[in-house]
Order: sequence, then C-alpha cells, then structure tokens
Amino acid sequence: MIKRISLAILLSGNGSNLQAIIDKINDGNLKADIKIVISNKKDAFGLKRASENGIKTFILDHNDFENRESYDEELIKIIKKEEVDLVVLAGFMRILGSNFVSNFLNKIINIHPSLLPKYPGLNTHKKVLENNDKEHGVTVHLVNEGLDSGPIIGFIKLKVDKKQSEKDLEDKIHKLEHYIYPKILSEFQEGKISIDDNKVLINKVFYKNGKEYLN
Repeated sequence: MIKRISLAILLSGNGSNLQAIIDKINDGNLKADIKIVISNKKDAFGLKRASENGIKTFILDHNDFENRESYDEELIKIIKKEEVDLVVLAGFMRILGSNFVSNFLNKIINIHPSLLPKYPGLNTHKKVLENNDKEHGVTVHLVNEGLDSGPIIGFIKLKVDKKQSEKDLEDKIHKLEHYIYPKILSEFQEGKISIDDNKVLINKVFYKNGKEYLN
C-alpha cells in the first residue's frame, strides 16, 4: 500500500493554492492528508477554505510575539505535534529563521511567482513587465535560510504578452501555480522526488536548475 503524504500548510491570505491542493485530494489525484493549516493573520480567507473542508486551523499572529525567534519557536512546536512529512508554504508572508529551517530540514517547500533565481521577493509580475521579459513563470523550491534561494524542485513558464495588464499576467500565473504545486506534491507522495545531501532528485536524476513542467 502506498503511503499517503501528510502536510502542514502555512498561509497568510486568500489560500488559492491551498484550495488547488484540496481539490486534487478530493478528486483522487493527490494522496495526501492536510493535518493543519496555520496562518499568521486571523482574517486570512485560506482559514475559511480549510474549515469548510474539515481541516484543523490555527492562528499564530506574529504581532503577539516579541521577535521572529520566539514566533518561530512556537510555530515549530505546533507543527511538530502533527508529525507531518512536508511543511508547505502557500502564500505565507514571513521569512522563516534558521532555527525553523533546521528543525524541518529538506521538508519545507515554497511556491514563488517568478522563474527563480530571477526576481525573488515581491512584485514579480510588475518587474517582468517593466523589464520587457519574454518569459515569466512559477518556481517550486526547497526553503533554506535565504530569500527564495533554496534548491529548485521544478518550474513552469509562459510567454509574456507585452500588451497584457499586470492583473491579467497575475491571473495566468495563478493558474500555473494551481497546476504545478499539487503535481509536485503528488511526485513527493509517489517517491519520484527525493532529497539527497540538499540536492533535489527526480526519478533519481539530479536537475541542477530544477525540472521543467509542462501544463
């Protein structure tokens, strides 16, 4: 029997990637259990999405803590109680410190709306349009102590229409996110993706800059 993968999902806002993961679980294309959804913002719509699907939620407001370290310590305790296989960042708008990363080494993944290492951080769609880039995309990567700098697992890209608005580009990128994130989680669950010495192996093959996925 193939083991289901267990997840803790961290978010700060709308939770559309959470919904994409839930949908794939419900239709049988992702064999996973979301043990808990944690948000640093009490009004995050993603919490409602989780509750409506019977998933445990927890609000851990960073404003209630003196510093990043004390916040991360409490976050570590909550997640460890769930004994999950992966910590999935789905629009979690906080940088996680070294202590958190070391406690879940090679178990934290993030999705970022750019073709990393290009445009880490915020406002990626705006930067793509301002710089007249021909391509834009989405990257899924392991999380390390840097900003969007961990080893790349996979990416997916599209051609940029210079005439489109930033909002139109963002909407197209969201569709790619909703495709690639559940797919990569499925490949973790199936054992196709593994981590060896901080290197990502897909079907036991090392991809230096991550594997390209096609929609």
